Amino acid sequence: MSVSNPVVLEFLFTRRSHPVKTLVLPVPDKAELTTLLTAAARCPDHGKLEPWRFIVLQKPALERLADLAEARAVASQMEAAQIAKARRQFDLGNLAVAVVEIRRSTARIPAIEQTYSAGAVCLGLVNAALAAGWGAGWLSGWLAHDRDFVEHGFGLNGQERVAGLIYIGTRTTMPPERPRPDIDAVTTWMAE
Repeated sequence: MSVSNPVVLEFLFTRRSHPVKTLVLPVPDKAELTTLLTAAARCPDHGKLEPWRFIVLQKPALERLADLAEARAVASQMEAAQIAKARRQFDLGNLAVAVVEIRRSTARIPAIEQTYSAGAVCLGLVNAALAAGWGAGWLSGWLAHDRDFVEHGFGLNGQERVAGLIYIGTRTTMPPERPRPDIDAVTTWMAE
């Protein structure tokens, strides 16, 4: 039996992520964030592996990560603008959740499906935050894939990597609409 939910469908048609620089205080408290994390965890997860976990980054942790980001950019001999950009997302954020993909060793579930599950959690968290009235945006960037940064910054081990950094806060503006895919151009219909 199919049940239509036009309110949810309308939300999905109009949802927009928010740049970190437009997210300000207040941010969700622990109980509110726990609700959002619980909603995000209701994602596709073949084999019930839970190939992901959450690290909640409050302002002091973001400040520490900003310093580490700057140090990694300097050590990588980046230009001044790149160094500033490396630390900016951490400087600007007030609350973020690192969604950490955990590669579970199993012959039953391919690693790529575990990656897809972690990505689904990221989008689920963004959508849960937006549906709850918060602003939210999903970032990654080169630092999310820099082993030194993620091991020292987040304490990740060799089986873990950052799937996304989900910033959540009070939105100050509504981002403008952007061009969307031409569904006919990206869709193939197969009848046989």
